[in-house]
Amino acid sequence: QVQFVESGGDLVQPGGSLRLSCAASGSTLNTYTVGWFRQVPGKEREGISCVTMSDGSTYYVESVKGRFTVSRDNDKNTVSLQMNNLKVEDTGVYYCAAALPDPLLSMLCVRSSYFGFWGQGTQVTVSS
Repeated sequence: QVQFVESGGDLVQPGGSLRLSCAASGSTLNTYTVGWFRQVPGKEREGISCVTMSDGSTYYVESVKGRFTVSRDNDKNTVSLQMNNLKVEDTGVYYCAAALPDPLLSMLCVRSSYFGFWGQGTQVTVSS
């Protein structure tokens, strides 16, 4: 059983940067794909980025490509999300979760129902 704790959320101005961390305990992440999801009130949870822990393959939703970078540290059992050039529309609660890997990463990472072990989330607010 994996337990996730997200951290790093904050209030930041447009164009700013944040680094989110997702720390896991209870089990190694090495056999999972870890995803970052964003939720805003009234909308479904959206898959933002994924990383497969075993081989480092990554996925990004189109709206964050070139601005966000997901990374993994297998030794520390953590996943990070570096967010640069933040936009107002990046605002939301960011969650991490784990799923069994799938070769079709782009299909897996947009389906929050395939993921489990959800953390409590961390709030990111982008506003001037």
